[in-house]
Amino acid sequence: MSIFEASAPVSEREEPIRVAILGCSGSIGMQTLDVCRKHSDKIKVTALSVNSSTDKLVAAAREFCVEHVVVADPDHAHDAVLEVLDPHCDVRFGARAISDIAMLPDVDVVVNALVGFAGIGAGYSALRADKILAYANKESIVVGGDLLMPLTRPGRLIPVDSEHSAIFQCLTGEHLEDVYRIWLTCSGGPFFGLSRHALKNVTADDALAHPTWNMGDKISIDSATLMNKGLEVIEAHHLFSLPIDSVRVLIQRQSRIHSMVEFNDGVVKAQLGISDMRIPIQYALSYPERWKTPVHRRINWCSESPVTFGEPDEDTFGCLALAKMAGRAGGTLPCALNAANEVANRAFREGVCGFLDIERIVGRVMDATNIERVETLQQLSEVDARARELATTILSEVAR
Repeated sequence: MSIFEASAPVSEREEPIRVAILGCSGSIGMQTLDVCRKHSDKIKVTALSVNSSTDKLVAAAREFCVEHVVVADPDHAHDAVLEVLDPHCDVRFGARAISDIAMLPDVDVVVNALVGFAGIGAGYSALRADKILAYANKESIVVGGDLLMPLTRPGRLIPVDSEHSAIFQCLTGEHLEDVYRIWLTCSGGPFFGLSRHALKNVTADDALAHPTWNMGDKISIDSATLMNKGLEVIEAHHLFSLPIDSVRVLIQRQSRIHSMVEFNDGVVKAQLGISDMRIPIQYALSYPERWKTPVHRRINWCSESPVTFGEPDEDTFGCLALAKMAGRAGGTLPCALNAANEVANRAFREGVCGFLDIERIVGRVMDATNIERVETLQQLSEVDARARELATTILSEVAR
């Protein structure tokens, strides 16, 4: 099943829409809270989670009068700031509690803004509980698309990623069998045009300086390596039931075109706009309606600079090629790819390895992975753990 087939407009949602924001202290989570402020007449925030940022959790919980909160890291269960929460607020601890609040009866929409493999359990629980899942946790689809997609119902899985939101919008009113290819746009990141030799000495600070988007650290590094775009290719493959090679990556440096769909008759539909994640976040909450924009400015297309297009350099940025390889192979290989990348990405941010080592570590883990058919979350957890262990071993060799 594709997200397009499962995304027929549903009846108008009752307002206020009751929303749970998982990972509310991260980039997507904080921007989701911005949207909720803008539309407080339409949205009620009923549940929030963080890993360890209890100060941000408490501030948001008090502002929005939230009834349920979760701190995933039990080491922060006794943070003094939690004492100022409303005494009637339901406070839970541990990673399992995040999945529990995704299934609460007073939650209509779950915004999954968790980063990495850790978000798959909550997404799975939300879909099993028939919640609307507005998800920015692309890794869960990459790793567990074979498990998650069969759980979708019409209008219950809405992408937050700007590119997949764009594709979702371009497909409205269309027939999936008429799609020739998807043009998945990409800014090219901060290192666009550099050689592999030049990439040897780049730093994490260099990589975090994304040219057009405001994102969290992990995703910013993935964007610099083009792994983020590779993960999005796999994501689009699952969401729209297209072969990996029917999803074409297109460099669009200005980030004005957020993705395009090309049809069999040669017609191309594109979604354009400013580079602000609050717009696709809001659309995931308002779908199938469109609310007043959550941002303060619009583009004056009469004075806008020309947009440009280019081809990604997969020889220089090999993570994109590795992700596409994993997507073609399918099974548990994307899970191993993602796990190895999470380890290597963090190591680079911490100065333990070089930029090009990310690709080397991921490639070696993929080579050592025995590909299996995806069957259960437990199986994926075991594959994830093995890949992380191997990536850590390889990292220790690289770091010598």
